[in-house]
Amino acid sequence: MDALLTDIEALVGAGNVLTGEDVSRRPVDWLSGASCRGRAIVRPASTEELAAVMRLCHAARQPVVAHGGLTGLVHGADVEPDELAISLERLTAIEHIDPIGATLTVQAGAPLQAVQEAAEAVGLQFALDLGARGSCTIGGNIATNAGGVRVIRYGMMRQQVLGLEAVLADGSVVSSMSRMLKNNAGFDLKQLFIGSEGTLGIVTRAVLRLHPATPDVQTALVACDSFKALTGLLARMGNALGGSLAAFEVMWQSHYRLLTTESGRHTPPIAPEAPFFVIVESLGQDSHHHTRLFSESLEAALEDELISDAVIAHSAIQRQGIWAIREDIEGLIAALTPLLTFDVSLPIHEMADYIVALEAALIREWPAARLVTFGHLGDGNLHLSISVGSADPETRRAVEQCVYTPLAALGGSVSAEHGIGLEKRDYLALSRTPEEIALMHTLKQALDPHHLLNRHKVLAHYSG
Repeated sequence: MDALLTDIEALVGAGNVLTGEDVSRRPVDWLSGASCRGRAIVRPASTEELAAVMRLCHAARQPVVAHGGLTGLVHGADVEPDELAISLERLTAIEHIDPIGATLTVQAGAPLQAVQEAAEAVGLQFALDLGARGSCTIGGNIATNAGGVRVIRYGMMRQQVLGLEAVLADGSVVSSMSRMLKNNAGFDLKQLFIGSEGTLGIVTRAVLRLHPATPDVQTALVACDSFKALTGLLARMGNALGGSLAAFEVMWQSHYRLLTTESGRHTPPIAPEAPFFVIVESLGQDSHHHTRLFSESLEAALEDELISDAVIAHSAIQRQGIWAIREDIEGLIAALTPLLTFDVSLPIHEMADYIVALEAALIREWPAARLVTFGHLGDGNLHLSISVGSADPETRRAVEQCVYTPLAALGGSVSAEHGIGLEKRDYLALSRTPEEIALMHTLKQALDPHHLLNRHKVLAHYSG
């Protein structure tokens, strides 16, 4: 290992191979804050440097783990003492913006917020948005196929990537930096790397799709008295607003009440009496027409008793106040520690019964258990925050069984947008068929036969 690190230092510079306390002082994720345990952190400054590093690692059969913004929640960036972390923190350049073709070329270590701001500077927008925008990186967004709050309008990260460049386990560089929306020339190789969590290659650069700016933002917080009314409201607003509906974020009363009246962290715009609260957000260009359409759509929903109360944000501060209740993960941690978090998807019409059954199962096993629920209802994604008094491995395993096992019969997924990592690896078979998993093994074996890239993540074991 020492000889390998010396050779790597010659490639990237001694100051860009961190060891000892410089490694252990760094966390491997945002939620747990656990220290990095890797032998070293290597910080290449270009695709070429990373390729040279990987050629050395391949020859030495040295396993590596790619690091981006470290905002993941499934232990996908955990590093063992005999592994190296490859940090992309020096690859942050926004290389090119094409306002006419509506594309942006960027290095993988650039934060999401920096990309959003660069697009805004030329009158366009990058559509992906999530709470960790200031910390998460484009490479991490690609590796996990990030979702966020605008999926119902713009789709997942997969829909935002036109081309990418990745370094394979043996140091080969696959550069598929297409800037074209339409490109049917053979296999779409970029799809191999999007959502593969760094197990097939390390993404270093990407061409991203931009969209027209939508300067008029209309946001409302509404209350619904039943799940039937909630789903009716989703359909109504989708039809009334057409393509402008960008977010339909639902907070069960458990989430809304906890972060407002119970904790005192936020002033509730609406009294926390209803079973469901929804952030409805629409993005438009014509302020007058769009504002009127949004207000009239809410008024019609109120008249038809799909909503029982509503507050429309009339300023950026009011809008931020509404979203702060939805995005206050720190508040959940403070109230529910030791906190167990889950990210699942299932058919919308099954959600209400699933949550009722899950809460009952948790309370049967742990009478003081708490389940707090919110999520991107429009795209079938729920986030579950659970506290049962302990987070030790045995307890966590028991809670996971309660959360994940019912999803198989419902056609749901154990991961809607956070990925698999180590945390959900043993439950992959609940959401993927044996044939799908076998094909995953085949791809892994073909691209990384020595299992050097993020080993042990996603797949429970590697064949070959």
